[in-house]
Amino acid sequence: MTFLHCVSVANMRESDRRTIENHVPSLTLMYRAAMGVYRAAEWRGEIAVAAGAGNNGGDGFALAYILKSRGVACRVVTLGDRLSPDSAHFAERARAAGVSAAPYRGGAFAGCGTIVDCLLGTGFHGAVREPYASAVREINASGAFVVSVDVNSGMNADTGEAELAVRSDLTVAVGCVKNGMLAPNALAYMKRLVVAEIGIVPVREEYRIACEWREEFAARKNILRCPPYLDTRVIDTRDVTYEGARP
Repeated sequence: MTFLHCVSVANMRESDRRTIENHVPSLTLMYRAAMGVYRAAEWRGEIAVAAGAGNNGGDGFALAYILKSRGVACRVVTLGDRLSPDSAHFAERARAAGVSAAPYRGGAFAGCGTIVDCLLGTGFHGAVREPYASAVREINASGAFVVSVDVNSGMNADTGEAELAVRSDLTVAVGCVKNGMLAPNALAYMKRLVVAEIGIVPVREEYRIACEWREEFAARKNILRCPPYLDTRVIDTRDVTYEGARP
């Protein structure tokens, strides 16, 4: 029987920290996450990567670097300039590879065939503020194929609640499914959800999602039924290395 982990944001954050301290460099984890997104989607049309601040934007820059290095043209639309050290690293790698990056302006996603949502991460809660709110609305109205990385921007990853959030065709959860992704409200924002397994082991078990349901699981509160939008075929990038990783 195969199960997928479903965890809280706090659990995921602590698990990520311990993995970096004891097992895998943070740059390698970010690169693996981006590689999982690259493998999960079919890349078509003009591609725009919407990159927010912090590590959320870092995933976007790492993906842009991977796309460009594999001959797939893309550009980055930035919101916020507060990049983490890892994000700044991949921003420079993308720039050196020839990826263009420009601050968000109205109309930035016009004509796109694919938009990657790396705006707001799992730590987000509350209301989406400008200029992010305008970017989310524009993404939702674009008609493009939308890929959200780790969580749909604007969604509370613990509860699934959202006043305004990106509506994606594909969401790639990094490491584990987050609790809010299985909330009833999540279905309004996600058409398909997959997991990129990058080598993070949860520090504690919370819930397990049964890839094949058995009636005996109904009495076990920690085993959840797999929703129809969750693809149980995990994208495994644990064997991916990154030559630029710091020890």
